[in-house]
Amino acid sequence: MSDQLRSDLVDLIQKGITRRRLMQSAAAAGVIATLPASARLAGAQDTLRIAFSVPGLNFPFFVHMMNLAQAHSDEIGVEMVQLDGQEQGAPSSTKQSADLEAVVAEGIDGIVISPNDVAALAPAIQAAIDAGVPVVTVDRNVTDATTLAHVGADNVRGGELQGEYVLALLPDGGNIYELQGQPGATPAIDRHTGLQNVISGQEAVKIIVSQTANFARDDAVTVFESALAGNPAPDAVVAANDDMAFGVSEVAQANGLTMPIIGFDALPEALVAIRDGNMAGTIEQFPGAQATTAIDILVAFLQDGTEPAEHDLYLEPTLITADNLAEAERAVEAGVAEAQAAATPEA
Repeated sequence: MSDQLRSDLVDLIQKGITRRRLMQSAAAAGVIATLPASARLAGAQDTLRIAFSVPGLNFPFFVHMMNLAQAHSDEIGVEMVQLDGQEQGAPSSTKQSADLEAVVAEGIDGIVISPNDVAALAPAIQAAIDAGVPVVTVDRNVTDATTLAHVGADNVRGGELQGEYVLALLPDGGNIYELQGQPGATPAIDRHTGLQNVISGQEAVKIIVSQTANFARDDAVTVFESALAGNPAPDAVVAANDDMAFGVSEVAQANGLTMPIIGFDALPEALVAIRDGNMAGTIEQFPGAQATTAIDILVAFLQDGTEPAEHDLYLEPTLITADNLAEAERAVEAGVAEAQAAATPEA
């Protein structure tokens, strides 16, 4: 872009043209991405308008994340557009990509996204960035795009916590089933890796079944029933999210089986199940804190060009059992703790 064109665009901003209108016109000319952030933002008078995209609001985890993101946006005076990536009841990378393209065309100021599939969403995310729209990823990191930041939980460590708890529960050894999450999803990959890190370092506890159930309760029911038909009953089950753990618990109760079931996400239903003895534990990854932190990073950049000190910020996950239910982010909502007991994640 020529120095004269750059000067003209900055002059228009200083005269009061809104950033959204500038984005719509300059992006079409292919020049907005080359403007410095301070120039793009100087003189913008509109309320900031950001989009928050998740793979699917049919997953309780993402419903909670979206709700807290909306509440936080309202609190800080930012307009937030909710984008639900599901199509026909299932997460869709095509739908999520199209949603990004649509909000960029409408002149959105910034985007926070938890991508359904990091590889599939990378082109749409990079296209948004190239159009001058900063993007912060949450929960699932996209390394093939030049995002502003990533905020997530250390899912490998979460999987390790599951493994360490299994070893503590089975001091004399035993056989376990592992239900993995959606293939290609980084949380599923990382949680599996963490569990393997622990189990592979000893010989007393063995994983005799390891299958995907796509983070879905119904799939977990089918997978667990099939696994029971062809294998010895497990001494414990590790699931990559709580929804799958619920499916396992349903089948176990129907078949009169009793074994420790460990989930991941610390959903209210899981917290109640732990209190009532139907689950042994779950992993808290603080999705609300992930969402609000990602929004704060994005807003700080949009307001004054502040960039995060580090690109990746990971919150330390926590093992939740009957002994520390109050540490869960949704403990009060689940009715397992009093309001004054608040969880505080560590970066």
